[in-house]
Amino acid sequence: MFRKGKKRHSSSSSQSSEISTKSKSVDSSLGGLSRSSTVASLDTDSTKSSGQSNSNSDTCAEFRVKYVGAIEKLKYNESKSLEGPLDLINYIDVAQQDGKLPFVPGEEEFIMGVSKYGIKVSTSDQYDVLHRHALYLIVRMVCYDDGLGAGKSLLALKTTDAASEECSLWVYQCNSL
Repeated sequence: MFRKGKKRHSSSSSQSSEISTKSKSVDSSLGGLSRSSTVASLDTDSTKSSGQSNSNSDTCAEFRVKYVGAIEKLKYNESKSLEGPLDLINYIDVAQQDGKLPFVPGEEEFIMGVSKYGIKVSTSDQYDVLHRHALYLIVRMVCYDDGLGAGKSLLALKTTDAASEECSLWVYQCNSL
């Protein structure tokens, strides 16, 4: 009844190459600027060059960061004014001056992994996960000099909830831009 043979396997492999051809033509018609084409090429390159295990094969890049703090559950009317990068930077600066966020992060270093699914912040041994930020919930990401003269940069991440009723700001410190 069912045949196991080359014909069956070749049809599935031709189907997968057909799919990749279609996705390439779609990406090239957009000038190579689509998110999927960029992520796919980064995934392929990072997996081949780093020789990572299958569990981390989706991670495109990893960065060492320190967690500064977060301002969570801002209501929609409060977050409406945080549209541009300067708005985020100014809001974080005022929050630091008001004591809502510290100027200096804790000593513990974390690994920020960026993948096609979003951002994961985990302990340096990657055993415990501190935060997960799904890609579709990330509204804006801004990296800027912290202004303290130590050559450090702050990475601000604005996320929303699934219903887009509230937003949160997550602040990390990294060594350089």
